[in-house]
Amino acid sequence: MTISAAAQLTPLTEDDFAALAPLARTIWRTHYGAMIDVRQIDYMIDQRFAPDHLRSYIGQNDRWFDVLRIDGAPVGYCSYRPTAAASEMKLEQLYLLQDFHGRGLGGLMIRHVEAKARALGCDMVTLQVARFNTGSIAVYRKSGFTVRGDILIDIGEGFVMDDFVMEKRLG
Repeated sequence: MTISAAAQLTPLTEDDFAALAPLARTIWRTHYGAMIDVRQIDYMIDQRFAPDHLRSYIGQNDRWFDVLRIDGAPVGYCSYRPTAAASEMKLEQLYLLQDFHGRGLGGLMIRHVEAKARALGCDMVTLQVARFNTGSIAVYRKSGFTVRGDILIDIGEGFVMDDFVMEKRLG
């Protein structure tokens, strides 16, 4: 059995909350440690993984957060939601522990989001990715995404996200 065959994407539950912030902190510090200040990493993790924020995904029909598990252990996650634009799904987050890179698991999560988008009648998936995050940009390009434009967002506390907006038309 391949590792992707052993992988399961399951909807977020409150039982996942305690494991997610440490998982995200490990992933983000490993991935972004040389790209952005650790204070910005911690600021973003504290916001995105606060229980009230995570709780906003549970039982909803307009946003989703799925945890990727290998043999029951969380190793990654993705979140996504329809946008205000008709027929468009936004991939908000897609993260995976570095030890699991290169095994098709990122592609598994992308295809999962694309399937949900199609099921909801969407014909496009969009995402934002830091413009200096060349490794992730390459993965998204390999999956069929192209750069639509760029965006600079003030996220508070003096931090900004300087991102490319990428899109993929679903056939």
